[in-house]
Amino acid sequence: MKAKSENLLDVRNLYTHFFTPYGVARAVDGIDFQVALGETLALVGESGSGKSVTGLSIMGLIDEPGRIVEGEVGLDGVDLLKLGEKEMDAVRGARIAMIFQEPMTALDPVYRVGTQIGEVLRIHRNLSRREAFERAAELMDKVGIPDSGSRRNAYPHELSGGMRQRVMIAAALACQPELIIADEPTTALDVTIQAQILDLIDSMQREIGSAVLLITHDLGVVSQVADRVAVMYAGRILETAPVGKLFTTPRHPYTQGLLACIPDVDHEAASRSMLPALPGLVPKLYAIPQGCRFRDRCPHVFEPCTIEPDLIQVDEDHIVRCWLYAK
Repeated sequence: MKAKSENLLDVRNLYTHFFTPYGVARAVDGIDFQVALGETLALVGESGSGKSVTGLSIMGLIDEPGRIVEGEVGLDGVDLLKLGEKEMDAVRGARIAMIFQEPMTALDPVYRVGTQIGEVLRIHRNLSRREAFERAAELMDKVGIPDSGSRRNAYPHELSGGMRQRVMIAAALACQPELIIADEPTTALDVTIQAQILDLIDSMQREIGSAVLLITHDLGVVSQVADRVAVMYAGRILETAPVGKLFTTPRHPYTQGLLACIPDVDHEAASRSMLPALPGLVPKLYAIPQGCRFRDRCPHVFEPCTIEPDLIQVDEDHIVRCWLYAK
């Protein structure tokens, strides 16, 4: 029997590039991170930072013109990038599941939701069509969908956004996967439904002991559910720390800028002033500047920033990619 690795997921030196007419878009450009069983790692950053491509790379779902050009994606010691498509089909849904950002496009509009949940069980648990359809109702009950016996017969367009997201979660958790990748699971939902969905993911994680990779740009969500945070920008990870440490002592200017943009609802003066905003935009991934990738937007830029820094250990469990902390 193979010995279990310390971390369930171990991503090392991962590069995923898209070969476009404009040039090579380096969406994921050499990143490393780990996630342990029972842990929630939040991968945060602005749109265009490479977060979703990271999740799709782990799942082996990169299509042309994209390609994983280098790296390792270890799942319990097995490099998924070395598996064939048939072997990956056995992993997806059973050992790794993904909750996609927009269930209306992820769910098939021509199949009933109970059939789509049951399909996972038919493929990975060899249940009959009838058994899978019955089990789908139980899973819908578990994720808080009322009247699941009849609602399993609904088509995706007949359900609200919150209900569709619950269907996605039911399908993702059907086989009790070891790793759940949640890609912006609360986008476009109102705050009440957001809280319910986050509580649901947390309770399901506790029940089955899975690792969770939460992909989001919402630092408010991160503060509620994450154990550790990796801050991503232009294909690179710029800072990694436990969630409490990141919020109280952020080191990278990009992280500091993101946190400064969070409204302070408890401070009366803040409620009457304009929120700060990060200047500029995330660079085009096919035209990433030389040196530090954040230097064109950084308030602390200085001469060494023309060379890209390595990750620097600033504390036992806190690393940052910034020349300000170089010794």
